[in-house]
Amino acid sequence: MNYDAQSTVVRSKSSVLATNKLLRNTYVLLAMTLAFSALTAGLSMAMNFPHLGLLTLVGYFGLLFLTTKLRNSVWGIVSVFALTGFMGLTLGPMVNYYLSMPNGGQIVMQALGGTGVIFLALSAYAIKSEKDFSFMGGFLMVGILVGFLAALGAFFFEMPGLALAVSAMFVLLMSGLILYQTSEIIHGGETNYIMATVTLYVSIYNLFTSLLHSTGCFFR
Repeated sequence: MNYDAQSTVVRSKSSVLATNKLLRNTYVLLAMTLAFSALTAGLSMAMNFPHLGLLTLVGYFGLLFLTTKLRNSVWGIVSVFALTGFMGLTLGPMVNYYLSMPNGGQIVMQALGGTGVIFLALSAYAIKSEKDFSFMGGFLMVGILVGFLAALGAFFFEMPGLALAVSAMFVLLMSGLILYQTSEIIHGGETNYIMATVTLYVSIYNLFTSLLHSTGCFFR
């Protein structure tokens, strides 16, 4: 084996090791943040924490900006837990609302189960197939922006039909985002496990809330 071939093999092995480490760190941190978010959601449910309305967006974007700034330091870990803990607090009142409905427990469990199945299936597919889903980036960015604006319109103008359509749209968009982000980790498009964790967490959070709303409308 000549020198160039040996160098190629070494670089290939190093790349695989780096990718595996990034995946491991991302999923470990994701599991921890999901558990912490579930804890804060449970606390907010027990304390009957009120809906924050638009303050949720202020808190989310503020903590997201902070996490992005601190992503390369140990304080990024603290920030990502602050972000996911805050999102858990905002989730509690939403879950309480659906639990108060007839078949509320069934609605929540179906949304939770659906979220788990979709995330695990799509993550496994992206990892095993090793397909490059980077082409979806532009479409997802535009779709999320349109969906966000439509959600604001449904909220301010009290349009339940539009809200249901937005929920269905976000189920598809968040599914695509899971494929995209996992592909980015595998193919080197994302090298920071804190930001990878945030993207996957947000995907799971929005996927769950969208399924919760869609399922709630079905049983209503």
